[in-house]
Amino acid sequence: MNTTTITDKAVRKVAKRKARKAAEEKAPLQPRPATVARGSMKKKVKKAVRGQRKR
Repeated sequence: MNTTTITDKAVRKVAKRKARKAAEEKAPLQPRPATVARGSMKKKVKKAVRGQRKR
């Protein structure tokens, strides 16, 4: 939602909250399927070779 035209911070906050709630009602988040791991999109950390410094 574009709220750059609203200058009052409190009014803009109310408008954003209302828009966020409407968007959530229109397309609610679906639960994650059981086949997908929780951190599947996280960047994986490579294991350091033995004898190498961490930093």
